[in-house]
Amino acid sequence: MTLRFACKNGRAQLVVGPDNTLVDLADASGGKFSSEPIDAFRRWNEVRDFAATFSGTGTPCVINELDAPSPWPTQVFGIGLNYRSHAEESGMEIPKSPLTFTKYSSSVAHGNADIPLYGKSVDWEVELVVVISDGGRDIAQADAWNHVAGIAVGQDISDRQLQFASQPPQFSLGKSRKNYSPFGPWLVDAQAVTQRDALHMTCTLNGEVVQDTTTDDLIFSVSDIISYLSGIVQLLPGDVIFTGTPGGVGVSRKPPVFLQPGDVLVSTIDGIGTTTNVCVQG
Repeated sequence: MTLRFACKNGRAQLVVGPDNTLVDLADASGGKFSSEPIDAFRRWNEVRDFAATFSGTGTPCVINELDAPSPWPTQVFGIGLNYRSHAEESGMEIPKSPLTFTKYSSSVAHGNADIPLYGKSVDWEVELVVVISDGGRDIAQADAWNHVAGIAVGQDISDRQLQFASQPPQFSLGKSRKNYSPFGPWLVDAQAVTQRDALHMTCTLNGEVVQDTTTDDLIFSVSDIISYLSGIVQLLPGDVIFTGTPGGVGVSRKPPVFLQPGDVLVSTIDGIGTTTNVCVQG
């Protein structure tokens, strides 16, 4: 079976069958793998081989009971202005290298987490999210996808007032409030995705399509990003990269549109997954 990976109550899970049932990886493997998600990322090739031969059944999956697939990553990276359509709507030049910021790990949440609104200028940003497997330094562009465990859909929720509270802007804090880095509901093994550089991605706000793209509009591809980052820092198992958002964000609309309590965001990457986030008063 294609490896799909989730986390529940801090324990690594396989997602199996058309009903998306959960199988505890440590229990199913007889202790060959630990319950720690980070161990699965370190040993991703072995986990893939185990999943390919697994034929058992699991327990019912309740999406809202899942954790983020990598619940406590050591490093969380965001890439700004990484779709041509978003750079154009922002009136900014195309970056010459990946515009990188940090999203603090305490902002990570499961895919269907509620979004607390702490101000009146909170914005949506649907994104392709990748999680690193064995990581490393100086990863060659041609080898980059071999260092990706899986793919998920996520939202880089942005408090624009906080983001632009000073000059130059402070991206990291403005994108790191509670639950402002939701992704999931699970990871799909990157090696099993045939069109991983041209995935169809959408976001709807209260049923209206606000973002619609394919990931071949990325300025810097996943391979570009991994090669660039690993040339500066060491990428670690379980690290999370939010790869950028396409055009259609609220702050660039005329007039600007921001999230309100009760709003519902539905984010989808075809063949990967769908998440639903309800906005609540913070």
